[in-house]
Amino acid sequence: MSLAELRQEYALKTLNEKDVLPDPLAQFALWMQEAIDGQVPEPTAMTLATVGADGRPSARIVLLKACEPGGFVFYTNYESKKGKDLAANGLACLNFFWKEVERQVRIDGRVERVSAAESDAYFAIRPLGSRHGAWASPQSAEIPGRDWLEARWREAEARHGENPPRPPHWGGYRVIPETIEFWQGRRSRLHDRLVYRRAADGGWRIVRVAP
Repeated sequence: MSLAELRQEYALKTLNEKDVLPDPLAQFALWMQEAIDGQVPEPTAMTLATVGADGRPSARIVLLKACEPGGFVFYTNYESKKGKDLAANGLACLNFFWKEVERQVRIDGRVERVSAAESDAYFAIRPLGSRHGAWASPQSAEIPGRDWLEARWREAEARHGENPPRPPHWGGYRVIPETIEFWQGRRSRLHDRLVYRRAADGGWRIVRVAP
């Protein structure tokens, strides 16, 4: 079968204006819980799209680590490709795709670093090997090979032991949403798409857009 012939019909649920919460972050939390309850693999996995100083878009999968009143939080190396993009252009887009419940959520907004205290607190609960990895890996930089990377990890393990501090080049970002779209798959590609747009007074306006 050719790729052009592959089809997936969506028919599990509907999405109506009268059924959603007025706060999109609360609505997101509801959908996230339903994704978890629906046994979606890696429900916190999201595409993070950025644009660098050269104007070229870039996208990768990262993991959501908090959804709070201020926005959506993830952690990474500040010197990585994504970190450099965000330093040059502090706007980003997130996209969640939960196939098992036939839903997507797309978030557009500006990005800021979380506080050092927040980054320290999250770093402290990461698995020990991952904490050593944050010291070992010059993320996105060219390296000589796998052996070089594993040697760096062993050096970090020997240097920092059981309680490595957070590297100064590693921490969190918060995406502060300006628009949040909730997408529910429907038959005949007539999908439901409800978009929350931030109003001038800081509240939210809900509109339906065509699929």
